[in-house]
Amino acid sequence: MSATPRQVLDARGLRPKSSWGQNFLGDPATQARIAEAACFGPGEAVVELGAGLGHLTLQLLAAGARVTAVERDRDLVEVLRELHHERLAVLAANAADLDFARAAGAPEVVVVGNLPYQLTSSILFQVLAQRASIRRAVFTLQKEVVTRLCAPPGGRDYGLLSALLGLYFRLEALFHVPAAAFHPRPKVDSAVIRMTPLPAPRAAVTSDEGYLRLVKAAFAHRRKTLLNSLASDATLGGKDALRAALDRAAVDPVRRAETLSPEEFAALERALAG
Repeated sequence: MSATPRQVLDARGLRPKSSWGQNFLGDPATQARIAEAACFGPGEAVVELGAGLGHLTLQLLAAGARVTAVERDRDLVEVLRELHHERLAVLAANAADLDFARAAGAPEVVVVGNLPYQLTSSILFQVLAQRASIRRAVFTLQKEVVTRLCAPPGGRDYGLLSALLGLYFRLEALFHVPAAAFHPRPKVDSAVIRMTPLPAPRAAVTSDEGYLRLVKAAFAHRRKTLLNSLASDATLGGKDALRAALDRAAVDPVRRAETLSPEEFAALERALAG
């Protein structure tokens, strides 16, 4: 596709839907780098979230992938269906509540997408929940979101998703994408992140659900001490039980959530379960 996003939209009398966070990546070199980061071999099943006008879709196809292009905007679904490629399936659906492997009809998939800000968290939680069927995920996100996801413990950038995803994934900030590469131009720059599920979590937990509940409670009141923040979730136990679990996990109760590594959260989850 040689036409730019602006040209494709203008030719069809369409306008980007700002309420849906539509910013179309129009730089072919960046699209090629994303496809290269996602596709490690021909024939891989790729689910592209928010495929838009199909510019990245074509790069993924050129890399040899079998692509399921997911798009909820019916106007753009029609654009995608006109690409007519034997390795392309177009699915009109909301990426935020999609079973990726089922959509692609494959046991394992690569997930790729330029995610709008308002759907980023919900899609990342889907990736976390579906990680057993995901080979890797490559997303274009707001630059500050990538910074937060890849942040080490101890700073203000480190947060809920850093700790949750960090236990199960290798997170790589790959490269910066300037705002000028998009149409319409967003107010902030973006970056590309690759998330690869680890063969096993960095530390054992008794329950994925228990780990999720613990980390959510810890960051629910991140200005409070860890003990007081956890105590706000009655399902975790009273303060005496929490103090005992913190002691068994060798975690000081006056620490803040952002200072705990995924491994320390895992130790605390095991202590609470025991």
